[in-house]
Amino acid sequence: MSKVIAVSNQKGGVGKTTTCFSLSASLVEMGFRVLVVDLDPQSNLTLAAGLDYDELDKTLVDLLDSHSQNSAVASEQFIHQTSLKGLDILASDPRLARVERDLYEQNEYENRLSKAISPLKNIYDFIVLDCPPTLSSLTLIAFYAADEILIPVQCEYYAAKGLDLLLTIISTMEKRRNQTIPWHLVVTLFDPRNKIHRTVYDQLQYNFSDHLLETFIRMDTKLRECPIVGEPITVYAPNTRASEQYRQLAQEINQRVK
Repeated sequence: MSKVIAVSNQKGGVGKTTTCFSLSASLVEMGFRVLVVDLDPQSNLTLAAGLDYDELDKTLVDLLDSHSQNSAVASEQFIHQTSLKGLDILASDPRLARVERDLYEQNEYENRLSKAISPLKNIYDFIVLDCPPTLSSLTLIAFYAADEILIPVQCEYYAAKGLDLLLTIISTMEKRRNQTIPWHLVVTLFDPRNKIHRTVYDQLQYNFSDHLLETFIRMDTKLRECPIVGEPITVYAPNTRASEQYRQLAQEINQRVK
């Protein structure tokens, strides 16, 4: 059975999609088979994987719709390959914005994604969910489907402050599920020369010592170039500092989920 990891932060620009894609590629390098799921109506992960949603016959939207209609269509038919063997994707398209609105009107919508990806858990070692940069119905269905939550956070005041709301949502969900869900913080876009970054990092260590991962991701211009070529950093620039840091993150995540 696979481990399902939701990558989430309602604050945009913290490297969430980059972390989702790069972490997943690093897990593939370790020998795991990984599925990434694009839950963002902006479809950034789909585009980062080098796919054009206008050219795809089926996306996550169709999978969610098929389950809402009790269709017997196999979930595997909605999966697309990326340029990296062993890394597949449930792609997104802008129609997901409609699904985001409609979910609230459906009974037990929280479990919709969990049911949709359930047949895939015997195929993949990890299923990594790229949540939208909002605390919406799509984020909630990701949390209900997840075994773990990974929160990329930038060492900036607003990014760190936004953790309060996200952690409140997680706490509320845990009470409704009557189940604790492990969550982890990973610092991204870190500049050790920046005094504010160092100060916020120290605060994160003080307040969240049990949840803050040892690995942090420093700024790297190569990460910004990856979406242009449709490859993860470990493929596009395998010898860079960023590639090595995401490999370290994959090792740490693998140890944590065990």
